[in-house]
Amino acid sequence: MSVVTNTTTIGAIDAPSRRNTELVLLLFAVFISVFAYANVGLALNGELPSGMLGYGLGLALLGGIGHLAVRRFAPYADPLLLPLATLLNGLGLAIIWRLDQSERFQATPNFAPAASKQLLFSAVGVALLIVVLVALKDHRILQRYTYISMLVALFLLILPMFFPAVNGAKIWIKIPGVGTLQPGEFAKIIIAVFFAGYLMVKRDALALASRRFMGLYLPRGRDLGPILMVWAFSILILVFETDLGSSLLFFGMFVVMLYVATERTSWIVFGLLMSAAGAVGVATFEPHVQQRVTAWLDPFAGWGKLAASEQMAKSLMAFGSGGTLGTGLGQGNSDLIGFAANSDFILATVGEELGLAGMMAVLLVYGLIVERGVRTALAARDPFGKLLAIGLSGSFAIQVFVVAGGVMGLIPLTGMTMPFVAAGGSSVIANWALIGILLRISDTARRPAPAPAPSPDAEMTQVVRP
Repeated sequence: MSVVTNTTTIGAIDAPSRRNTELVLLLFAVFISVFAYANVGLALNGELPSGMLGYGLGLALLGGIGHLAVRRFAPYADPLLLPLATLLNGLGLAIIWRLDQSERFQATPNFAPAASKQLLFSAVGVALLIVVLVALKDHRILQRYTYISMLVALFLLILPMFFPAVNGAKIWIKIPGVGTLQPGEFAKIIIAVFFAGYLMVKRDALALASRRFMGLYLPRGRDLGPILMVWAFSILILVFETDLGSSLLFFGMFVVMLYVATERTSWIVFGLLMSAAGAVGVATFEPHVQQRVTAWLDPFAGWGKLAASEQMAKSLMAFGSGGTLGTGLGQGNSDLIGFAANSDFILATVGEELGLAGMMAVLLVYGLIVERGVRTALAARDPFGKLLAIGLSGSFAIQVFVVAGGVMGLIPLTGMTMPFVAAGGSSVIANWALIGILLRISDTARRPAPAPAPSPDAEMTQVVRP
């Protein structure tokens, strides 16, 4: 009797898809969000809000459709990304609705509820996530469009220069019949594709062709060209559009991806020095940036004089009055901050009404999304996928840092919105697309390896037992 065995060391790995785990986590995310919504209604009016059922069904429908799309088109994708994004989106909707109930907001002349719009934008974002999963069968296809991505990203970044400034910054464009759009939110995804494709080709030259000086590896002059170009362009954005947030995000993402591609710490040092030099240089002559820096250095000195200083001071007082456990949802006064309370400063509401504990929990959810993105990059089997995943995760982390740091007084205000939580259609749609690309890369990374083809030498290596 003879037994034929497969002697190859490469075999199919029967990895579980974890889709049922994702479904359970989604139900938990929807439950937490509905609980927060009900808590706001009980605190404000002493009864459950009338729209709670519709809110819960709407959020569950969004998460359920997203889950079915992942189950059908990316069955091995990371099971945590979709529930974490749904949780942040749901909490954001509850907090925005809580601010919509503010009598101070409702008394302003141009008041319009933002929660219903945010729910509509969230639906568009989930639809875009499904389009990404259906249309993008393999993320490596994006590598073919490296330089086209650069041109599209530059076009999107330059476009707001031709539109009037809003609150001192030119980051918006107005489309008749549609409304306003922030192109920079979409440009960060497209330019990550360009960086990943460019660095995959040039990383050996950037990593190996360098000279050692004072413990740092200095790149050659010809290799400094890309980082000098990106630095100069980020400065131009800061000067012409007075957009500190996009400038930091744009340059920071490039330096992070450059460090991951080359493993040279000298790029981090150069990046920090150039970023600091550029920010200080622009702050000496650009009035809008000067106001942001003044509000950051001493927010209470500008009380009643500068809007940015007053907003910063009220934000710090909101964090202080929240304490460790917070005042409770619906029982704070962060609406005193004004029109930016549901966008730039929505974290002040979280800090006041949920306290330090709630604030840390929300930041932990953001940290988990970044961690899953980095884990996806580590598991990716191709260098382009690794760089793209680390670029998208890095841009997400930088955006959370600059917004949270600005609201808490760690760095100057940037004017960016907190992903998923803050009111803003462009932001929530673009971030759902970002999650969709990460899901696609993680699906490719976690998908079981194909079974090896039958080897013609198998007969020669069979084991024969008597």
